[in-house]
Amino acid sequence: MTEAKTVLLTGASGFIAKHICLKLLQAGHRVVGSARSESRGQEVVAAIKPHLAPDTDLDQRLRMVTLHLDDDAGWDEAMGGVDVLMHTASPFPLEQPKDEHDVIRPAVDGTLRALRAAKSAGVKRVVLTSSTVAIVNRDLPPGKTAYDESDWSDVDYPTATPYVKSKTLAERAAWDFVEKEAPEIALTAINPGLVLGPPLDGHLGTSLQVVQRLLRSKDPALPNFGFASVDVRDIAEMHVRALSNDASIGQRIAGVNRFFWYIDMAKTLAATYPDRKITTRRAPNWLVRGLALVDKPIRTILADLDQKREVSNQRARDLLGMEFMDVEQGLRDAADYLIAHGLDR
Repeated sequence: MTEAKTVLLTGASGFIAKHICLKLLQAGHRVVGSARSESRGQEVVAAIKPHLAPDTDLDQRLRMVTLHLDDDAGWDEAMGGVDVLMHTASPFPLEQPKDEHDVIRPAVDGTLRALRAAKSAGVKRVVLTSSTVAIVNRDLPPGKTAYDESDWSDVDYPTATPYVKSKTLAERAAWDFVEKEAPEIALTAINPGLVLGPPLDGHLGTSLQVVQRLLRSKDPALPNFGFASVDVRDIAEMHVRALSNDASIGQRIAGVNRFFWYIDMAKTLAATYPDRKITTRRAPNWLVRGLALVDKPIRTILADLDQKREVSNQRARDLLGMEFMDVEQGLRDAADYLIAHGLDR
């Protein structure tokens, strides 16, 4: 049994973070969860409570606090008595902003604010939620068939959206801070791909809006792009396993199962729900570019058309012993939840 820790989990109201919080509590840890408001904090408690054993003393095991990525207020107090910082909080827009710094600044500054507070409080273990977008936005090096953790995205690469830049620069800032200012901090970065799987409540993350869009047949035909994908329950498990695994210290660890084309996601849903009119036609690239003129979410994927970016999960298997769940089942589980709760229309 791993020694119980007190973990400050930032961005606890997020899709991934709620699952992390649940797994931490199930593993016997205590959680201080941060959210942007008291109401979002109450949302976390309400989402997690039904999934815990009835005798769980949640009042003693989970405490919610209000923190902001762009404000120092409350960070030092939140770090009191904490053993581990898990920093998941970061902006994830479905539409890219007009000013890229609206996404980049809070991601980078928020990461550094959390790390400085950890250093000040003497917290020596940090697990950072990064992304595969901090890995794959560059040309694949010669001789490689898949990206891995040795690859870093180029923020000047044609496919580098403001979100890509925010995750890449925030993760680089974390590694630089530990190297130059806080060598006593043991840092691990977890880099998920597109995260599928069931949410714990109806507050959907951006990734599940992709599933929602397919169920709604919003598009008359589908662009030819896809994602290195993973189940949310695996990503939560990776965060928890990293706590008790010293081999993960100083490592980036990609969290992916396999690449999943968007049209194959649609075909999976169409086969699962044959009574629904789910679009499975492929759109020619010229049509996608035309639709992007009036549909901002489509505009964000133009540079990814026809690009298959495989990401290796070997390090996660070797260091954390991960055996990844089937992403098709994760997709179906996400869709089942959306349909059951009326979030598919």
